[in-house]
Amino acid sequence: MDRAHRRELKHDKFVEQVGHSLEFAADHRSQVMKYGGIALAVLVLAAGWYFYSNHQKAARQQALRDAMRVQGAQIGAAGNEFMMSFPTQEEKEKAVEKAFNDVANKYSGSDEGLIARYFLGISAADKGNISEAEKHFKAVADSADAPYASQAKLSLAQIYEATGRIADAEKLLRSLVDNPTVLVSKEQATIALGRLLAKSKPADARKLLEPLRTERGPVSRAALTALGEINR
Repeated sequence: MDRAHRRELKHDKFVEQVGHSLEFAADHRSQVMKYGGIALAVLVLAAGWYFYSNHQKAARQQALRDAMRVQGAQIGAAGNEFMMSFPTQEEKEKAVEKAFNDVANKYSGSDEGLIARYFLGISAADKGNISEAEKHFKAVADSADAPYASQAKLSLAQIYEATGRIADAEKLLRSLVDNPTVLVSKEQATIALGRLLAKSKPADARKLLEPLRTERGPVSRAALTALGEINR
């Protein structure tokens, strides 16, 4: 069949199909109106949800920014009107905990809520409240997207190491070596694992760290430092 005939056939079928469609629309006008209305309603709802979700995301991000601004506040007199300050460290710590708790509870399950929970873990660890820090880090490690979860796992491994759970820490760090993210690189996880194993399995630690000596920049320096600690 030549090109002209194929074009004509396609054209005839197109005209025929359009004709059938118009006939159906005329014969079933009420149904078309009904289901067309439903389709329009779905489109309106979808558009509404898109704008609502964008608005909600903006609200979550602003709440997290506000909490981080509290965390960055100075102690004593502020340098300028834009810098937040608190009279004492104790008052600042209370405000920081409240700010991150508010975000974590109000936006539970969202990226912003889980990031706030991670900062609550950091705050608890700084105060020496290891069990509270572990609870927050584990919640983020179990629920957050991979990048945030990886950072929480790295911190959780440090908690495990500090409390003598070396096998648990090793398991977490090996999972990070096998599944690096933009927040925890393979090299970073490998160095952390090497440091962990330095005392109990020095040969394994050296095997992990030696290949990183030839890397450029901070990775090489960190690997050399860790190797030096093993040799000492």
